[in-house]
Amino acid sequence: MRIIRELNETDWDAFVAIVANAYPGIKIITAADRQRYRQRLEMMAADPTTRMVGVVENGRLLGGMRLFDFTMTLHTASVLAGGVGGVAVDLAYKKQKVARDMIQFFLRHYRERGAAITVLYPFRPDFYRKMGFGYGTKMSQYRVKPVNLPKGARTHIAFLSASDKKAMQACYGRFAQKTHGMMSRPDFDWDAVFAEPGVQVVGYKRDGQIQAYLIFSFQPGPAGHFLNNEILVRELVYETQGALAELLAFLHTQADQIDCLIFNTQDEDFHFLLHDPRQDGNLMLPRVLYHQSNTQGVGLMYRVIDVPGLFVALADHDFGGQTFRLKLTLQDTFLPEYAGSWVIGFENGRARLLTPTEHDIAITLNVAEFSSLVMGSVSFRQLVAYSLASISDAAQVTAVDRLFHTVYKPVCMTTF
Repeated sequence: MRIIRELNETDWDAFVAIVANAYPGIKIITAADRQRYRQRLEMMAADPTTRMVGVVENGRLLGGMRLFDFTMTLHTASVLAGGVGGVAVDLAYKKQKVARDMIQFFLRHYRERGAAITVLYPFRPDFYRKMGFGYGTKMSQYRVKPVNLPKGARTHIAFLSASDKKAMQACYGRFAQKTHGMMSRPDFDWDAVFAEPGVQVVGYKRDGQIQAYLIFSFQPGPAGHFLNNEILVRELVYETQGALAELLAFLHTQADQIDCLIFNTQDEDFHFLLHDPRQDGNLMLPRVLYHQSNTQGVGLMYRVIDVPGLFVALADHDFGGQTFRLKLTLQDTFLPEYAGSWVIGFENGRARLLTPTEHDIAITLNVAEFSSLVMGSVSFRQLVAYSLASISDAAQVTAVDRLFHTVYKPVCMTTF
């Protein structure tokens, strides 16, 4: 009989072996590697926001995963968001629906907990899209010469240490509360920042606060000799224009030692910041006069698991100032019990669920696309254009589009 339960200390060795084979890139090879990874699992399991869960059949562990209780800034609301990571299946039991069973457990678990939305990083986006997860904001990677960042003063810049952890957390928390899509982090993530060899942190300190910080590390450049080095910007958080300017000025001054700065950002306007936005190597897009500025990737995915709960959580959110009754029909082949139709009344942008009644506009779409739409990762207009959503009256596409329009797409700096 197959059951899913929380893992305990008797399961760690088996789970470490499963993870080592599922993710060989982590390089859990030696006995010392396995012991270090086990200690990390134990540390994570001790955190109240994290739990380890596994699939057991006839006494054998077939797979496991990590579940995370996140607090997400969803537009103007602060909500519980369930996260899942480290999904790993024993090589001998692949293609036996172990991953399917774990993801269904994950989604039902957080619905029972009162969450309306869940998140994950996909090992394969197509695999999780079939399970109803929708795409979030793309990540852009820029390779920037330091001289292409703006110059400026560095009056308030200082290197930070582990003693500054609480102040950094406070800065991150203030930024996250104001930024759609941002999520909380478990405490062990903050400890890891200062524990990892080679990682350095620079902060902007003013008025007794850290108002911005930069986490970075050095790495060898492509030339391979000891004078060819790059800086990988791991995280950049700022609360004010002046704080950002000083951190960028700090990076600008590294030009004599650093050939390239690598930024991973979800800021779609980042190229406006650069004196020259061309990517290192002066590459051109084939057959068009466009200079390559960055590369992009699809990552974090979202899934709505409770439509009524979602609109209750967003009761104070302004859905574009619109007033009409919308019938929403969602298709969900992975969890058919979550599919259905609802009528939502919008009055000057405020939403409330209505009992089955007449409606003005009806739309139908899959839960994956609806999840991306709610997050503001895609517009309703484009979903209709791509035949990924239908509407009862084509003349009302703009009205529905305004419901879900966001000025900024969701941003997430939490890895799990």
